[in-house]
Amino acid sequence: MNSKPRILVKGAGVAGMTACVALAERGGDVTLYDQAGRVGAGASWFAGGMLAPWCEAESAPAEVTAQSIGAVDWWARHVPQVTRQGSLVLAPARDVGEIARFARRTSEYTQVNGADIAALEPDLDGRFQKGLFFGQEGHVDPRVALHALFDRLLALGGHALLAGAPAPDEAAFDWVVDCTGLVARDRLDTLRGVRGEMLLLRCRDVTLHRPVRMLHPRIPVYIVPRADHLFMVGATMVESEDTGGMTVRSMLELLNAAYTLHPGFAEAEIIETGIGLRPSYPDNMPRVTQDGKYLFINGMYRHGFLLSPARAEEAADRIFGHAAA
Repeated sequence: MNSKPRILVKGAGVAGMTACVALAERGGDVTLYDQAGRVGAGASWFAGGMLAPWCEAESAPAEVTAQSIGAVDWWARHVPQVTRQGSLVLAPARDVGEIARFARRTSEYTQVNGADIAALEPDLDGRFQKGLFFGQEGHVDPRVALHALFDRLLALGGHALLAGAPAPDEAAFDWVVDCTGLVARDRLDTLRGVRGEMLLLRCRDVTLHRPVRMLHPRIPVYIVPRADHLFMVGATMVESEDTGGMTVRSMLELLNAAYTLHPGFAEAEIIETGIGLRPSYPDNMPRVTQDGKYLFINGMYRHGFLLSPARAEEAADRIFGHAAA
């Protein structure tokens, strides 16, 4: 007789995949199901993958930092490709006052001058004279990370129902962990969608070693390096549930930020544009809620990769009745 609790996890985005692994590591018999039929079919596919607890404090409540300080270590234990070289915050000359404002709202940074910036990012030598370096932060490639978690789930004996598999009978499971984002709005009526847009560029003329946040009074933009000369540039935050294509305004703002960082991006190839709707509660804080045997991990907003480990472990605590050792 199988004494392990049978757990169905619905949704193969970052909330679902972190939950699968956390639950399987605690001893659950975990089955993953996603109605889209693949890993990363939702907003997680278009994420930046920045693990930046201290940078996020600039605009997020203190709880985000407090609950995400362990995120870099969690990802490093589960995804070999985590890059731990910090985050760099810069601003063009006309907006350099934004750096002082950012510093007042954050902590755990070092103020850097032009020489420091050049030492961290040689390709930016001479382009910026002031910035902030958050040395304890990191980042992952979301697409690589999600598939690494999927492989981890299978290695732990978990099961997957993808690629057109029929929806499972939820009555056959002891627990159902719903991580389906806006799909769950029929049971989580305060959810809303927040539109985000991103670009994926290939640029062989620029090398970066860490995410760079370009500050702007209205729309800060980040540029995140990935393998094979790829850069993710994002992301807008629009209070809209429109799923149409990228707007000209957003395209111009993102491309302008990349070009301002380094003119080499003028010759970059636009590989992909992406649109995602981030599921969000009114206070923009992700949470775990429960209704009988149903747990809902939702409302990840812009904190999916940063807060999903904490939310996954919280769900595991509820099911297994104790915190991880």
